[in-house]
Amino acid sequence: MAPRSARRRQPDALAAAVAAATEELAGRHPELARLVAAAGPCGLAVRRELTHFGSLCRSITFQQLAGKAAATIFGRFVAVATNGGEPIDLTPEGVLACSEESLRAAGLSAAKTRSIRALAERAASGELPLDDVESLGDEELIERLSAVPGIGRWTAEMFLIFQLGRLDVWPVGDLGVRKGYANAWGLPEQPTPKELAAYGDAFRPYRSVAAWYCWRAVDTVVP
Repeated sequence: MAPRSARRRQPDALAAAVAAATEELAGRHPELARLVAAAGPCGLAVRRELTHFGSLCRSITFQQLAGKAAATIFGRFVAVATNGGEPIDLTPEGVLACSEESLRAAGLSAAKTRSIRALAERAASGELPLDDVESLGDEELIERLSAVPGIGRWTAEMFLIFQLGRLDVWPVGDLGVRKGYANAWGLPEQPTPKELAAYGDAFRPYRSVAAWYCWRAVDTVVP
């Protein structure tokens, strides 16, 4: 049986765990305490109405794009792939029924179109099982997802954090986390991924919460 931390928490349990993690980290680190005061409660407990497949499509769409632009493109993609439905309605079969041209017209790049179609093909055929992901450890799941062309470690980490509610993921390759850490801790320049990996040890076992506040440090004025 998978360890409890490897399973997706129910909403109430996740909210309680996120609140407890935030309180503990703020007590340990004055820099985080200032971020909590400025940014408010951690938003990781706010669940998105997406299937596992839909969540991965969203993460692919958001790769290397600003949030507002990515959200607009994702909304157009959902409309095309669901015939005007909601994000929760995204299915591999619906995506595969779309032409490449219609997905490109929604704003997806050629590379992201290929990646989402590859994801849909593997999910539909059973080559990429998505019904057992809650039982897998972080690294095992990252390895499984990264076998899909266009899904790398960052995309898999976003899935772990925002879809499965894993609280100890530290996306060292994320530019926002690197920039936010530098802002909050007063570093003269952004840490390298290797440096950020070492800094993250201080936040175990709640590195996802620390990452969320690093993101907030980019767009929040900290007193």
